[in-house]
Amino acid sequence: EMARMSVEDGLVMQIHPGSFRNHNPQIFAEFGFDKGADIPTGTDYVHDLKPLLDAFGNDTRLTLILFTLDETAYGRELAPLAGHYPALRLGPPWWFFDSPEGMYRFRKLTTETAGFYNTVGFNDDTRAFCSIPARHDMARRVDCNFLAELVADHRLDEDEAQEVAHDLAYRLAKKAYRL
Repeated sequence: EMARMSVEDGLVMQIHPGSFRNHNPQIFAEFGFDKGADIPTGTDYVHDLKPLLDAFGNDTRLTLILFTLDETAYGRELAPLAGHYPALRLGPPWWFFDSPEGMYRFRKLTTETAGFYNTVGFNDDTRAFCSIPARHDMARRVDCNFLAELVADHRLDEDEAQEVAHDLAYRLAKKAYRL
């Protein structure tokens, strides 16, 4: 139903599954919700998204951005799905993988199958507003390092890498979120 409404109204749909929230009952009892006791869990994207993708996966009016806390799903499920269905995009590394190594692993696991243009670059939903400039700077540095490796391996030309870097830093998020 939400996907159908997104097709009608043009709003972007995001899915953020895979977190066992408030896992530690002692921390929850003492401090309440969202105090760091959230643990990643697996999600079966291939089967769970099938009905939605059957109905809307080929409809370019829908933009469905997928996030995961299950790093093993990036290369096995998410990159192949995003590489195939026009409506799907991969959200950036999130939560436990919002780190230099996590971002690098994301690029290594997804780029060969999904490419760059089936991702949304780097966007941020943090509540830690003061960290936003540092996090975006870090994401840009990680992406540029990944692109530099592709240039050094003669898999991309420098001018192509510069264009992709600009897209990852700005244009992909703007396009995905219809800004």
